[in-house]
Amino acid sequence: MTDDKPTRRDLMKPVQLLGLAFGAALFAAVVTLISMGFFQQRQPGQSERALVVALIVLGVTFIVVLVGVALLLLVIDPVQVQKTIDRPVLYDDEDDEPDAAASGDPDPRP
Repeated sequence: MTDDKPTRRDLMKPVQLLGLAFGAALFAAVVTLISMGFFQQRQPGQSERALVVALIVLGVTFIVVLVGVALLLLVIDPVQVQKTIDRPVLYDDEDDEPDAAASGDPDPRP
């Protein structure tokens, strides 16, 4: 029998991780080109400068998104992905709270 527990690689495949980072970097580069007026009539030299800045923004954004998403994936426990949760997530565990009736205090207010 095979173990059906997901691995980190199954949660997000490396191609998806690279695709997400490249998509975000491409978006940042296009926004940079538009904001620097690359698609408008400009003086000579300004288009090349906008293109160089957009390529730098593309590279920096690609690396930052790639590292950021990879670090966030390290936080995920693959076993916790398939576990069903039937209570609110932000509440404390029921076993951690002492029962008011068990402590003998009918009024839990201080």
